[in-house]
Amino acid sequence: METNTFSKLAAEFFGTLALILIGCSSIVIAGANGATGVGLLGISFAFGLTVVALAYAIGYISGCHLNPAISIGMVVAGRMKAKEAVIYIIAQILGAIAGAGILLLIASGKDGYSLAVNGLGQNGYGALSPGHYNLQAGFIVETIFTFIFLFVIFGATSTKNIHGGFAGISIGLTLVLLNIAAIPVTGVSVNPARSIGPALFVGGEAIGQLWLFIVAPILGSILSAVVWRYLLERK
Repeated sequence: METNTFSKLAAEFFGTLALILIGCSSIVIAGANGATGVGLLGISFAFGLTVVALAYAIGYISGCHLNPAISIGMVVAGRMKAKEAVIYIIAQILGAIAGAGILLLIASGKDGYSLAVNGLGQNGYGALSPGHYNLQAGFIVETIFTFIFLFVIFGATSTKNIHGGFAGISIGLTLVLLNIAAIPVTGVSVNPARSIGPALFVGGEAIGQLWLFIVAPILGSILSAVVWRYLLERK
């Protein structure tokens, strides 16, 4: 039986909520404990393994996009209608905001926590970059890494892929690798919703820099979709 639209939107909302809550918690809560923190590897696996888990939990319902860049890429690749992508994106952004809001409630329960100082795991470049990388480096990373991420997604979910049952694992582990490689540059977004949720609560320069984490991932996803559709999977 075909899954109805409400179920798809609910899956995208709660899935994105879980991704932002767990992933950003690994930064703000588990990653903020000095020598006992989970570190870069722990944060990378928190994001990637959450995607693996959710892929098998809700993938059969909505496709488990959890990311506006993925939904837009699917439209360009001819795998999704634009009208459906729009409501997916709305659900994803609302889920990201809800996830960041829950994280703020949890983090605020610790004495000494400051939203202005500790943040919510927001992305950034320049002074807000974990490694103080500039705008150019941030834009390149977010564009190229989203291209790679979508490239893997298109291949892993292709109907021609005989190993399609392992798509969730390959996609999640790819996100782990992208985070390991580039967290110092921008904190790694490759997902506009992942950036929008925390930034709206942190405010200030986090919102001022938000444009990059919307434009670059979308650009990367479109380029990846064009390459996949017209160069690799064309008839």
